[in-house]
Amino acid sequence: MPQSSLPGVKIVRSKLASGERATYYYHRATGMRLPADPNSTAFKLALEGLNRQVEADKAPPVEVPTIGSLIRQYQGAPDWKDLAASTREIEQFNINAIEKAFGEMPLAAVERKGARSVFLEWRDDMAEDTPRAADAKLTRLARILKFAFDREIIDRHPLSTFKRVYKVDRSEILWLPEHFAKLNATASEPIRLAAFVALHTGQRRGDLIALRWSQYDGEAIRLQQSKTGAKVFIPCTEALKAVLNALRAARTAKAARADLGALSILNSAGGHPWTIEAFKHAWRAAFLQTEIEEDLHFHDIRGTAVTMLAEAGCTVPEICSITGHTLASATKILERYLARTNVLAKSAIAKLELRLAS
Repeated sequence: MPQSSLPGVKIVRSKLASGERATYYYHRATGMRLPADPNSTAFKLALEGLNRQVEADKAPPVEVPTIGSLIRQYQGAPDWKDLAASTREIEQFNINAIEKAFGEMPLAAVERKGARSVFLEWRDDMAEDTPRAADAKLTRLARILKFAFDREIIDRHPLSTFKRVYKVDRSEILWLPEHFAKLNATASEPIRLAAFVALHTGQRRGDLIALRWSQYDGEAIRLQQSKTGAKVFIPCTEALKAVLNALRAARTAKAARADLGALSILNSAGGHPWTIEAFKHAWRAAFLQTEIEEDLHFHDIRGTAVTMLAEAGCTVPEICSITGHTLASATKILERYLARTNVLAKSAIAKLELRLAS
């Protein structure tokens, strides 16, 4: 091979101490020295090997699918995008924890025996301090893995079933009249109003703070629930109509030329529409001031409203028409919300006595 036609080879000629001339060959891209004879088989093999190494280094690295890359794929799909914005906001904290713990875990390892134990131990470690939050993180991981299993990204779903460590039954946790009395004695008007509207409508916090005056016609409230998409028609109690009508009259006087229909019914003390975080913060502060000893949440007002409807003699379908649940979930309503109260017990015995007397 002529020395003048050695592409990719740097030729260095030097004079030795003895006065003789020497020629050295180096691979340009790597700087590696090649055998002395450019016509030898050893030279050719060494040159070809180094050239292949350079080409391999230029090729983009093959990305090994991991739980981290799966999360990105999941969050780009309708399974995630179709969730309510408030749900995504909460669940992002769980996803961040999952990615921190398992982001670099190859999906091949997810399919191996033993992965389930790894995930459950991770949950159990967190559950020592925060069992409910630990279950929430494992539940989101299970849903991400189900997404992968359904799309045949993985062949085995290690968390298709699991038992929760956090167990709670809030069916008997109700806001009693004395609780509302304490809240009304210390809370600001916007907080009192939010609790009042929640009790008289049985709706979720997010739907309540999103209510606009255009959704109230003086007799009833119409809304589409953000969590389920259910459309509900809520005839207002006389007490609720009185409060809303008085509030609308006051707001109309202040709104002047503004379009009242587009304005929020529930606002902060500053007159601005609530955000979820602002309402959470204000509610927590207001609840602490009440010094109520029971572990009551704003969401428990929804269960209280369901119980009141039942005590008033409403059927399950009637309750569902207000709360937005489907008839298929009637049993769950009874189990989760309908507390076994003295009123219902007395009603049941009265009916039994009438039956026995007939």
